[in-house]
Amino acid sequence: MSEECYDVEKAIRQRKAIRRFKPDPIPDEILYKILEAGRLSPSSKNSQPWHFIIVKDRKKLSELSRMTYTGDFLATAPLAIAVILENAKLETDGARAIQNMTLVAWKYGIGTVWITNFWDKAKQVLGVPMTGNFKLLTVMPFGFIPESEKPKGKKKRKPLHEIVHFEAFGESWSFLSTIDSE
Repeated sequence: MSEECYDVEKAIRQRKAIRRFKPDPIPDEILYKILEAGRLSPSSKNSQPWHFIIVKDRKKLSELSRMTYTGDFLATAPLAIAVILENAKLETDGARAIQNMTLVAWKYGIGTVWITNFWDKAKQVLGVPMTGNFKLLTVMPFGFIPESEKPKGKKKRKPLHEIVHFEAFGESWSFLSTIDSE
């Protein structure tokens, strides 16, 4: 599939959290595209508060996997990207970069998941300055998606008519009654 005709809506519909990975390494050319997607993300007042740390070292990945209650599978990923915010006014700026990276990774058959609640010691392992205003937002594992993890159906999401309001909360959008909501 050429880059010009990549279907972003399809990626949004299919993408899911991936916690198991093929052991195959991710080529640097694809890793570059993932990181570039993060770099090009919008941010508040164009502050670009992010730093990205690539982690491929097996020992370091294993150590980081033990520094959160929700990321033991991090040790099995071919690589991870730590997202650090520096003097960020809004954490959502980091979330925007993560979403861009996630969608570009999906394009290449690479899955990931946002792991939360890393202990402060993770910053030390990554060499993040302990002084100043640096926040470790996540360390995200990245790897090619095994067949067993590929999407097999529709996402479980609330229908639009339950979450979309028109002009005021509780008011329905008449357009939704004219289409079949997925």
